[in-house]
Amino acid sequence: MSVRVQEEDFDVGAELERLTRDNKRIGGLAVFVGLVREMHVRDGLHRDRIDALTLEHYPGMTEKALEEIEDEAQRRWPLEATLIVHRHGRLAAGDRIVLVAVGSAHREATFEACEFLVDWLKTKAPFWKLEDTSAGEQWVGAHEGDTQAAARWEKKG
Repeated sequence: MSVRVQEEDFDVGAELERLTRDNKRIGGLAVFVGLVREMHVRDGLHRDRIDALTLEHYPGMTEKALEEIEDEAQRRWPLEATLIVHRHGRLAAGDRIVLVAVGSAHREATFEACEFLVDWLKTKAPFWKLEDTSAGEQWVGAHEGDTQAAARWEKKG
């Protein structure tokens, strides 16, 4: 189980190799890679073009929050491996932001836990996002859809 917050990019293939190398109990991996979108989506429509996204966080506090989210996934599903790599700093459109990988003996737990982790990271991880758009800079929070997706997990477990 591993959580990292870093400025530098990550190599998805190398990360997955390290995650599974010595664990033959893993029957499947679910992987999510989040990227900086070029267009800001608001009200279901593509709006302002995003030139860059700056992610800020409080070192120590952010890692602890991510570890707590990861621990919750471990309590809910029989997982063999989890990995969360989240970047901070200034990222351009197309850059990787986050890697979530989950390994389990069975696909159902793998898919559900990965979706849970992504949903909770979007709403519970303490990152602050500043979009650099054609209309200027603007701070953005969780979207209503993200909040609804995360809320469904409050009922489970």
